[in-house]
Amino acid sequence: MKKLTVLLLTLLTLAACGQKDGSEISYLLYFQEGELGFAAGDGALQTENLYLSPEETQDPQLLAELLMIHLLEGPFDETLKSTMPSGTSLVSLKLTGGLALVDLSSQYSSLSGVALTLADSAVTMTLTQIPEILSVRITVRGRELAYRDKQIFTARDILLTPEEDVISTLSAMLYFQSPEGVLIPEARTLDLYEGDTQVSAVAQALERGPENRELLPVLPFQVRSLWQEDDVCYVNLSSAQLEGLDDATLETALEALRNSLCSLESVGETRFLVDGEFSHAANFDAP
Repeated sequence: MKKLTVLLLTLLTLAACGQKDGSEISYLLYFQEGELGFAAGDGALQTENLYLSPEETQDPQLLAELLMIHLLEGPFDETLKSTMPSGTSLVSLKLTGGLALVDLSSQYSSLSGVALTLADSAVTMTLTQIPEILSVRITVRGRELAYRDKQIFTARDILLTPEEDVISTLSAMLYFQSPEGVLIPEARTLDLYEGDTQVSAVAQALERGPENRELLPVLPFQVRSLWQEDDVCYVNLSSAQLEGLDDATLETALEALRNSLCSLESVGETRFLVDGEFSHAANFDAP
């Protein structure tokens, strides 16, 4: 079945938050248009504001749980309705690196087709407002829904144009971490859309995480920007996202980025910057 593209009102709905009365912070909850005709995806998801105190937003784990609880409670606006089956509850939610592992009750497994796509999209768009969450994996009682086309979602995936707008594909080796802490390559064929570069496609796929369930995400941050000059790929990171990372975690993330980018034939060297300035982090030649 052709992938549904959910068109949102504006890209501004991706903003993490806004102030209300100088004290509360607003987040967006994503619900379904009440009179949606499933034949079309235009405007399929609409938003409703949720206002939280600053104390409730300081811990990403607590914030993610609060957003999911309110999302599952459904909208106040009578013109909207929840994408979730009645009785769906949150079993657990765990943040690991940039990935949110969301486990839901058995009611969620009753969804399929467009209804499942809308529900997955609502969860993803709601949670990826949190800067620490780059991607979302949704399970039901600890198990993935085998009939899904994919198991890990990002906000960018949802906003992408349909599959026929893919302009080319790219073969790459993406490096993720094993439970033992070893970097393991995962062979992938990536879709390139208009405006994508080969290096940006690799970085975005690495941020989304592995397809192999036995591997773990490796990037605890989001790449701020990257570009290629001749055979050198420059990777610009944000100092704010690097704060608090221990040396081992940062070293593993940089090595995974280097190995993944240097798997491209066009990349012979990777150089890292922080806030646009060359850092003391290692810069790598291709292996």
